[in-house]
Formats: sequence, C-alpha cells, structure tokens
Amino acid sequence: MGEPETIGTPRAVTVGGVVIAYRVAGAETDPPMVLLHGLGDDERDWHRVLPALADRHRAYALDLRGHGRSDRPGRYSFELMRDDVLGFLDALGIARCVLVGHSMGGTVAILLAEAAPHRLTHLVLEDVAAPRPGDFDRPPLTPPGTPTPFDFAAVNAIRAQLNDPDPAWWDRTAAVDVPTLVIGGGPGSTIPQRLLAEMVDRMPDAALVTVEAGHHVHASRPAEFLAAVDGFLTARAGR
Repeated sequence: MGEPETIGTPRAVTVGGVVIAYRVAGAETDPPMVLLHGLGDDERDWHRVLPALADRHRAYALDLRGHGRSDRPGRYSFELMRDDVLGFLDALGIARCVLVGHSMGGTVAILLAEAAPHRLTHLVLEDVAAPRPGDFDRPPLTPPGTPTPFDFAAVNAIRAQLNDPDPAWWDRTAAVDVPTLVIGGGPGSTIPQRLLAEMVDRMPDAALVTVEAGHHVHASRPAEFLAAVDGFLTARAGR
C-alpha cells in the first residue's frame, strides 16, 4: 500500500483533567469508529489503514494517556485508559461506536466492552486476549538513558498488570455479547495464539481470523487487516 497517507485533523479534548489528543478523519455523518494503539505507539500507528477506514467511518485515532500528544499524568493502568476512552466518547457525544484496539489498546477495548457494552456496535481486537493470571511473565524494564516519545512509566505499569491481572477481566469475557472480531497474527506473533482462541470460544458472538503477520497485523499486512475488518462489519451490519 506504499507509504502511509497522513489524513484527518489533529485535535484534543480534556477528559477528567487529562488532555487526550486524537486525529479524526471521515465524514461526520458516517458511523463512528475509535482506534486504540499499542504500548509505546500513538495515533500515527494507524496512518497506513486510516484512509480506508475513514472511507466508511468517522474515524478517531486516539493517543492514549502518556502517549503521543496526550498528557503524561504519571498514573497508568488499563482501567484509567478505559475510563479516558469512555470520557472521550462522552465529551464528543458519541453514543455508540465500532471500537478497534491493538495490543495494549485491545485490552483497554476489552475492559470497556465489559464495563459498557451498550457503547459499542462492534468490537475489533488485534492480536490480544484478556489477560488472566499466569499467562504472562513480563519483568520490569530499566528506563532507557535517552528520552522516549512516550512516558516510559507506562511501560512498567502495564507490564505489572499483565503479570498480575484482575481475574475478573478474563471471567467477564463470557458475558460480552458485542459482535467481536479477533485478528490473530499467527505463529510469528509474540502473543500465544491459543489465548486468542480460548477467549473467542468463551465469548457469545466472536470470530477469530488469522493473518500471519506477527503482532502488528495492521502495519505489516494492511490490506489483509482491512479486508478482515470490512468483511466482519459488512457481515454483521445492523447487529
């Protein structure tokens, strides 16, 4: 697909005292779609697929707290990020949306779907499953000696939660009846793919598609990622 195309307009909104930056693209009359990036990334990570997604949606690519142009408040957790996204939806008057999350952003999306399923029309999770105790062993990392383009404090906060997650995160997936697509990266991914399959088996209305691209499917295989998302949304239109 060539080099990423920069489209849309950068904006920001204050949610609970934290500035959340985002990029918006697409017609205001199209159904809303919210995109959540992985740890250490920001809204620019979606630029390769944003033009196509914005053809049919009012697409909002967020910078989660501590990332990109958003504030760095020093306090980080999946729950805080979930609440930021819910506050974002409220601030912009978005009643329901398609929610797309990759990696860390996918876990945030899962927690939002568990807490407020009525805010979602569809859920798309890229190479992520709800963390459960014993699935991950991510020791803390030493901060680098040079500045990072995100708040490095978020790294060890998120890794600590992956090591010791709330068991309810996994348990509640069985009650998430939002139409859900899980896109796995296949054997080249750093995420054990059996975790994705086990979660899909628990969810009432979920499907698993594998694109052998590793962990960053939307960046490595954008055409296949878009085909999976478009096919899912078309098949589940009106749900």
